[in-house]
Amino acid sequence: MKDMKKNSSFIIKGLQMVLLNILGLVTLTSCSTSEIDEEVQAVQKKESVNEAARESAAFYDNLVLRWAPVHHQDVDNAGCGSMNGRGDYITKINFDNDWNSSNNWNNIEPNRGYQPTAHCYYSVVETHTHFFIIYAFFHPRDWTNICFFGIDYHENDLEGQLSIIKKSTANNGYGEFQGMVTVAHSDFYSFIPSGSPLQANQESIDGSVSYENYNNELHPVTAQESKGHGLKAWPAYKIIGDGIKYYPSLTTAEVPSNNDDRNVKYKLVNIFEANGFWERRFNTAFLNNAKSFPSTQGSGNANTPWNWDDKDDAPGAGELATNPAQLVNNYFKNFGNFSMTYTLNPYIGIN
Repeated sequence: MKDMKKNSSFIIKGLQMVLLNILGLVTLTSCSTSEIDEEVQAVQKKESVNEAARESAAFYDNLVLRWAPVHHQDVDNAGCGSMNGRGDYITKINFDNDWNSSNNWNNIEPNRGYQPTAHCYYSVVETHTHFFIIYAFFHPRDWTNICFFGIDYHENDLEGQLSIIKKSTANNGYGEFQGMVTVAHSDFYSFIPSGSPLQANQESIDGSVSYENYNNELHPVTAQESKGHGLKAWPAYKIIGDGIKYYPSLTTAEVPSNNDDRNVKYKLVNIFEANGFWERRFNTAFLNNAKSFPSTQGSGNANTPWNWDDKDDAPGAGELATNPAQLVNNYFKNFGNFSMTYTLNPYIGIN
């Protein structure tokens, strides 16, 4: 009898525990459903934000790639600073793995062991109606045929262009190329393609833009002269004899195999990448006054895009990069709908 009572007691207690567990589970589930939903929603929202950011970054990368130029670089293999043609190869600013701009003239020498892998620096500024894209090419030397009294040559060289892209659904949503303003030493030059609505405003139009089909897309074509590396729309400058033909890439940076290599990829690099060009502007070993390169050779110096300046136009120094809508509005007219309100301008903190 005692055993039966004992077993009955165990059974009752067991049933009570099961019942309490069931009730507790129901209560727990009931109480935590909203919390779980909130957590799931938070994760989904975070993933949505991350995905939007990824999609946005990918869009701008592909926008820059879509309108990046097919680039001709004339090569001179004789003269002071030439290094048998190497002096005209484009490369990255820190090709020698440091951000000291005062050793670049020497470090680009072949015996130093650093390769001139091809790079191009870019930035994107945006208004409600247009994208404005800077493309900038770096050379460790701006050189001349005869090095004498430091005239007409200097260490470090950075010249480039501003491309004007009208927003539209054309070209898979990457818009319409309307024109460019290029940098050749202390002068700017403006070019438009056939069919562009743009007309000369306060500055004359200096020529036309040609296109080349690359990866089944038409890209504008640019060119840099040898030695001083002024940049214009091709064929305002063109290859004379030897020269390099560069094609854009988001991932690949190649070194020309010789002075007449017509198929070399250059890698696009964001001026605003982490620990990059813009972020290091206050490094005094890298830049003077955060806006120009030092030089241990010759005379003069190269400027950053935010200090590029035409010596006799109305816009101020640096506006080609920092205030492109204003500069473009000064150079051209007949845009139609043209916004000067920035929705993206990392130079002035709008993003």
